[in-house]
Amino acid sequence: MSNLQPPPTADSMVTREEILVLGLKAGVTGSLVGGLMLGIGLGLVVNNVHAGWVLVLPAAPISGMLGYWMARGLSRRAASRD
Repeated sequence: MSNLQPPPTADSMVTREEILVLGLKAGVTGSLVGGLMLGIGLGLVVNNVHAGWVLVLPAAPISGMLGYWMARGLSRRAASRD
């Protein structure tokens, strides 16, 4: 059974505080970035500038990707604590 790894130690685990802060940061930045893209894009579309759809359509995926990138950074930091 050489491929069994030892259980994670308390040092390498993400704390509850870090998860809470990650959720708050991801929610705020995602809302701000996605809301700005949506607002500016819809303002352009209403004024018959159809290039505004370039901002409207990717607004939600981009704001979600920001949270994903933040979570990957947190997990990378936790893994480097070993």
